[in-house]
Amino acid sequence: MNKIITVGREFGSGGRELGKRLADLLHIAYYDKEIVTEIAKKTSLAESYVHQVMEHNPTIYYPITIGHSFYPMVNPIMDLNNSIYVEQSRIIKEMADESDCVIVGRCADYILRERKPMRLFVYADMQFKMDRCRKKAPSDEEPLSDKELKQHITSIDKNRSKYYQFFTGQKWGERINYDFCINTTNLSIKEVALAISRMF
Repeated sequence: MNKIITVGREFGSGGRELGKRLADLLHIAYYDKEIVTEIAKKTSLAESYVHQVMEHNPTIYYPITIGHSFYPMVNPIMDLNNSIYVEQSRIIKEMADESDCVIVGRCADYILRERKPMRLFVYADMQFKMDRCRKKAPSDEEPLSDKELKQHITSIDKNRSKYYQFFTGQKWGERINYDFCINTTNLSIKEVALAISRMF
């Protein structure tokens, strides 16, 4: 079975950077936005739309496994959201079957649970996330106020949490669902990646 690392992360915590550094150190494949691109190709939907669905909570709150049993009327938006998740699951499983890899987000820890991946969840305090977002922001982008940026980060994390819980039935960020929960607030992401890579 291939070596698989999944990375769940709060927005601005550095989870994406940690995943990329791990993949580089271990010389294995790295998947993040590539998953969105593949879903768009397979479903003939715009990448921007697929990304929006995956970063926002589903529009109707009932479990995917029983939805149509209780709601006989077809909801085209919900059907589309479900079809994106099904395609996402298929693509992630294919990627995991092809080679050793690091997969960021997209419920990969749950989708690949039978393959026993190393499951990481990366988080940080709000000030760290705000500072990091400002450092990563394009220079020509209008800066947000502290209040606006905090609301932006909180909104993204809230939607990620709802998306994850809707499709997995588990709580996003709950420590029991991960092998390592890493607070990057006072840590060097480069050093964290190096430490984790030495476990393999």
